[in-house]
Amino acid sequence: MTSKSTERLDMLVSSLIDGKLTKSESEQLQRLLLESPAAVARYHELLDNHEALCAIYPGDLYVDTLAGEIERQSVADVGGLENVRPSVSPWLSWFGLATAACLLIVVGLSGYWIGGLGDDAAQKNSPNQSANEPLEQTIAGHAMLRRSVDVQWSANALNYRDGDVISEGLLQFDKGLAEIDFFCGATLTVEGPASLQIDSDWSVTVTEGRLRATVPPAARGFVVNAADCEVVDLGTEFSMDVVGNSARVEVLDGEVAVRGGEHDGEHLFFGEQRWIGTANSTRDFAQPSDLSTLQRRRDDAEQQRLERWQVHAKQLERDERLLAYYPITNTLSGRAVGNAAPTGEAHDGTLVGPVQSTMGRFGANSRGLEFDRIGARVRTRIDGEFQALTLATWARIDSLDHVYNALFMSDGYETGELHWQIENSGRLMFSVMVDDTKNRQRYSKRDGRFVDTAGLAHVYFTEPVWDISKSGQWFHFAVVYDPAGREVTHYVNGKPVSHEAIVDPHYIEQLRIGPAEIGNWGQPFRNTPWFAVRNLNGTIDELAIFREPLSAAEIADLYERGKPVGY
Repeated sequence: MTSKSTERLDMLVSSLIDGKLTKSESEQLQRLLLESPAAVARYHELLDNHEALCAIYPGDLYVDTLAGEIERQSVADVGGLENVRPSVSPWLSWFGLATAACLLIVVGLSGYWIGGLGDDAAQKNSPNQSANEPLEQTIAGHAMLRRSVDVQWSANALNYRDGDVISEGLLQFDKGLAEIDFFCGATLTVEGPASLQIDSDWSVTVTEGRLRATVPPAARGFVVNAADCEVVDLGTEFSMDVVGNSARVEVLDGEVAVRGGEHDGEHLFFGEQRWIGTANSTRDFAQPSDLSTLQRRRDDAEQQRLERWQVHAKQLERDERLLAYYPITNTLSGRAVGNAAPTGEAHDGTLVGPVQSTMGRFGANSRGLEFDRIGARVRTRIDGEFQALTLATWARIDSLDHVYNALFMSDGYETGELHWQIENSGRLMFSVMVDDTKNRQRYSKRDGRFVDTAGLAHVYFTEPVWDISKSGQWFHFAVVYDPAGREVTHYVNGKPVSHEAIVDPHYIEQLRIGPAEIGNWGQPFRNTPWFAVRNLNGTIDELAIFREPLSAAEIADLYERGKPVGY
């Protein structure tokens, strides 16, 4: 490519990134990509640089050209662009559909004008919604598993964790106790073995199990189908024991109506009970547990799980591979978090700003640190050089408010230093600065041109592992950065979710951490007052950093020994 055509390509790509590519410019870009392999290579470089730099620099200093989130789009190879990568990362402006459509059009060689297509697509998706209006998040489901104790899910049945939204379909477990909140307001406390079909916000079909239904006035009319009958709440609390085609109903407070069977049309009041269905069960009837009993069992289970984890944590503290270990419950003292690893107090953490102590993953007797306010962070320092790193943490995510949300990040981003974050799309991301002296280019909206900046790095992403339906749940995140093995592996709840090779341009032997922060990134640059708003809206209650790559079995063991009740 000539210098003139290179300059023209750079400007076309910058217009694409900024969401301002016109129809004629789109056609020019298409021709360049078709005619020149060098143009394709340059196109890839500019997009890669832009994505990496967006993940490095704070919004006010870099992503002022962007109004929204980074989101990966999978694009099929079309029309001879065999060298154009099948997956690119566009940047969605306030006209999110228009810009996303724009990138798809350029890569796929479509001839449509991007703005018109974006507006049309938005109107087709929602005739009453303006194209400028952001799309709302939606969740499908009728109820939520609020909490559980000792639940063993049946073979081939869907497994749920506490806090999961329950969609229409079968809910089946062999033993244990579960509390289910329906979105109409009714609550079922169910003892296993149990088999329930979730029908809607207002209805459930039970074929086995003991249950207690608590139905406030707002949920009056809630229906439990059992033994070919309907038990309709009329503002009450009642219990049922269901075995196949036989069920026993007892009213504990208020009134229910029975529809179907020999008791069709009957109303039952406080203290009254009936067998409904085709035959009486031979098993002894016992009242299912109430909410206070569930809470006591839950408290006992959490205390037992906490005590088992503390034994494990004491064993882990002696692992010579540990660079730093912060089991918050055991080492939080005032405004400091002690380092329990053999490396000692030099790696202790200091609470800075409005970080708050809160309940950890094992209930009232455990502690975590909440980072939901922008200045909240824990400062630490881990000096030295390392040949590999493994990071593992327990984190509860309440929401992903920012484009990038910090888990653990080195100050600045100098050669060998790391960044571990979760993007607002729900993707985990880990990166190491390979060479902070190498010149790269970025488009400056302030200057109206591409300008030089320093730093060669690559971001290792997962697919989305979190969405809003998982708000408030605890997750075990781990990442293994293994230069000798030439691989980066992400884990979620003990299972690998991504593997990516470390290729030659991104290979680095010596890793560093230095001054760093848990739950935030407050010092991206050494000599400016600017800082990126990347505080985690959630809680961290354990973080371990190893100087060696842990195996998949070791990561799974960390999860199993540390998981809370209901997981």
